[in-house]
Amino acid sequence: MAELTHWPEDEGNESFTIQTSDPLGILTSTRTVVELGEDVWINTDQIEKLSKRWLQADTQGQKLDIPLWDERYHFSDGTARTVNWLLLLDALNFCFWAEKGQARWSIDYQGQTLNGYWAEAAALKRAVEEGLPLWDAEYLRTIPEETIAHIFRGSGTIPLFEQRVHNAREVGQVLLDRYAGQFTNAIEEADRNAIKLVLLLERDFPSFRDITSYRGQQVRFLKRAQITVADISGSFHGQDWGKFADQDQLTIFADYKLPQVLREYNVLEYELHLAQKVDNKELIQAGSEEEVEIRACTIWACELLRQSLQRQGHAMTAAEIDMRLWLLGQRSEEMHPYHRTRTIYY
Repeated sequence: MAELTHWPEDEGNESFTIQTSDPLGILTSTRTVVELGEDVWINTDQIEKLSKRWLQADTQGQKLDIPLWDERYHFSDGTARTVNWLLLLDALNFCFWAEKGQARWSIDYQGQTLNGYWAEAAALKRAVEEGLPLWDAEYLRTIPEETIAHIFRGSGTIPLFEQRVHNAREVGQVLLDRYAGQFTNAIEEADRNAIKLVLLLERDFPSFRDITSYRGQQVRFLKRAQITVADISGSFHGQDWGKFADQDQLTIFADYKLPQVLREYNVLEYELHLAQKVDNKELIQAGSEEEVEIRACTIWACELLRQSLQRQGHAMTAAEIDMRLWLLGQRSEEMHPYHRTRTIYY
């Protein structure tokens, strides 16, 4: 049988140690979940197989084409306006799935029908093209529901609409209260350091505070705070406002798609009752043990994958691994479904 691990007996195994500093407390707190969890397992044999498969593909010139930044659907003018727009983008970057049997929310943009994250990004870019100043904190602070509805007009209604209205207004209010309306001031306050900026988002923007509890212990994920830093870096190609120190200390961004892909590769394995729930597209409550275990094991499976690649001389950051898995998840028609959880955090 393949090795399945919560690694409670594996403390002496270097593969299961935190090899880098953990300034966000994500690896430490999620490791506790992996140790105690009962519904999700990490198959370490499959991690080794996947890392070797990636290594072989990369050395044979078959590396997955990962764009540095897709400007078709993202607003960018190279100024502080772009930074504020990206903050709004990731404040609203969550929960795009439809109820069982219903069509997903989608939009038409430049002759294409888009859904999910790409639809959100394109809708916000379309709004700027139509003259809406989505970089203006004062405008966002009191943005009407009707305007948000117009921005996200398409086929159906974007899920968790009211929460998106709240988050958009929160962005404007916090920017005005603490940063003179400009998120670039937050970047400066964080000393252009990725970790400090994530912690700043956690501290000042309640909707970015992606922290839960598991059997009485705090568990930290900070998915959208981390991806905001990665997106600013991507948009500015690692220069100017996108040049951050310590970006390699971010973890992967635990969402729906990554566990779906990892399960397809048999890296994650679910207890039968959980597998049936996921496959039947039944709701899994946010903050439940099942949901927290899926996310925690996703983070640690990717950390073990990063370590395996590193041992083979093929260094990848967690963000690069995240993007590779996420892009593989865009080709997911033949995969098991992803888990359904209604949440503002991913």
